[in-house]
Amino acid sequence: MQPPDSLLGSQPRVSSSLEALVATFDWGVVVGGIALRASDGDVGEKGQGSVTPRVVIAHDYLSQRGGAERVVLSLLRAFPGARVVSSVYAPNQTYAEFQQFDVETSFLNRVPAFRRDPRLALPVLAKAWESLQVDDAHVVICSSSGWSHGVQATGKKIVYCHTPARWLYQPDAYLSQAPRLSRPALSILRTPLVAWDRRKAATADRYLANSTVVKDRIRAAYGLEAEIVHPPAAVNISQDQQGVPGLESGYVLTVSRSRGYKNVDLVCKALARRPESTLVVLGGLPSGAWPNNIVGLKDLSDAQLRWVYANCSALVAVAQEDFGLTVPEVCSFGRPVVAWRAGGYLDTVADGINGVFIDEPTADHILDGLDRLAATGLAPAGVLAHARRFDEQTFISRIRGVVTKVLEERPSSTPVDLSRGQVADPLSRQP
Repeated sequence: MQPPDSLLGSQPRVSSSLEALVATFDWGVVVGGIALRASDGDVGEKGQGSVTPRVVIAHDYLSQRGGAERVVLSLLRAFPGARVVSSVYAPNQTYAEFQQFDVETSFLNRVPAFRRDPRLALPVLAKAWESLQVDDAHVVICSSSGWSHGVQATGKKIVYCHTPARWLYQPDAYLSQAPRLSRPALSILRTPLVAWDRRKAATADRYLANSTVVKDRIRAAYGLEAEIVHPPAAVNISQDQQGVPGLESGYVLTVSRSRGYKNVDLVCKALARRPESTLVVLGGLPSGAWPNNIVGLKDLSDAQLRWVYANCSALVAVAQEDFGLTVPEVCSFGRPVVAWRAGGYLDTVADGINGVFIDEPTADHILDGLDRLAATGLAPAGVLAHARRFDEQTFISRIRGVVTKVLEERPSSTPVDLSRGQVADPLSRQP
């Protein structure tokens, strides 16, 4: 059955066409086939050309501005001509750069509420990803935190895993801030979703982890050994900066969405005890009343983001992060970090080089870490040198190398349909 017209809103400019929707609940979408690609001319005008892409990037949902979405942009730069497949796409909620690319979506994109918050679509997200089939690419790279590895691919499939699904394997931490309607749905669907998740993980030709802790989670969840490829710090330090009105240099910075596992409230509670210091929270303040020295910022331009990174005195990073792109991004401006000795920070922080560790994410430990950082006086040169390990060119070189190796392995069991373009070599268009 089709969704009622009352649920349908105006659509963003994406390449998926309404002709791809069928009048049954089992909507099947062939990505790259005749039913889609309604606007090849537009894609050409945006510089991607008309040759069939050989690499497709699948991403859970393009509905927010986060580290995973920046990784997708880096993947698109690594493979010119690639396009994106996603369950939903909300252009006004994610990075504007995606408007330069061909984005194809599932049937869920027709429902405005799902574009605003894809977690509301939990009962049908697995179905949505199974309805997406990529039949015109040698390789599909799945940028996954739980869903995109379910895409159907006739070519090779590489999963770049930000983490196995939190709502399946870390439900208490994740669901503390999840939409109320999704919580009972998860309790009912968790067992079949775990089975689906593990079955789809087994379809990958190669699993990549963004950090050591995620590599361990992949082994525990799927019994797979993943190769670690750190994501890039994609903020360009050489580009222009734009100040934020009313904000002066020297503040403490934390960057997180206000979810329970991000621990934003703990940082706010710590700095509330030091009214002489200003805390800037990128992503907005958690609920509650906070003193005037706690400042929340949202929806900054990239130029403003660069200024905010460059003008802080230190970053406080105490979220339950799988990797935590903010650390190498801020450190690329020579700014040090106070980090929780856990999760992805074990890969991005070298104690005494680019920051200091704290053992618990409590107000007392956060304040002690800031005091120790001030007393240590870390050299900006050391902070910068450590940050270069996570630059975008290093990431691009690594990910291209993985694609080359996977393509050198035995052919896929199902031939790839490349009838819409001439291809001499799978990576011939990559610079």
